[in-house]
Amino acid sequence: MNKGRSSYVAQAGMIAAVYAAATLVALLLLQGLAWGPVQFRISEAVCVLAVLTPAAVPGLTVGCIVANLIALAVNGTGALGLLDVVFGSLATFLGALWCWKMRERPKLALLGPVIANAVVVPAYLPLLLQGLGFYTIPFTSIALDGAYVPMYLFGLVATGIGEALVMYVLGLPLLSALKRFHVVKQPAKAS
Repeated sequence: MNKGRSSYVAQAGMIAAVYAAATLVALLLLQGLAWGPVQFRISEAVCVLAVLTPAAVPGLTVGCIVANLIALAVNGTGALGLLDVVFGSLATFLGALWCWKMRERPKLALLGPVIANAVVVPAYLPLLLQGLGFYTIPFTSIALDGAYVPMYLFGLVATGIGEALVMYVLGLPLLSALKRFHVVKQPAKAS
């Protein structure tokens, strides 16, 4: 393994660890706001790292997989929690990839995780919540039984707003600080 590849793998591993740890802290502190139909997962702010290094794409994805697997065990969601492991991690991958591809335009880049999470997460969340015994959308009287479309639309808006707040209120200043202090350096290209 050459030095560039080692640096890339090390960055990806560190980013995975930071994302997973931050997500699990959010689970402990925010509980239902980190998982559920109204999501405010503060750990998503570290998705801005994908604007700075391509190693963040696999790092964030692996970090999301690890965090969702641990949350599956902690929350006791069982097999239904695998929906979040697979599709939640897919949303993180797509958002991070968008960030990297749009890195020259940071404000537009941060829209990637917002759109990916707003579209993907509400598609499976009604199934997961109903399987866990939640039959109405929190803070509303909208029943889940036979109401997939309203639940999806609620999730699209609620998850989108939560993700936008995290990405632009927390993530954008984080990105500015990281750029200002040159915290993340591009690893040499692997050959």
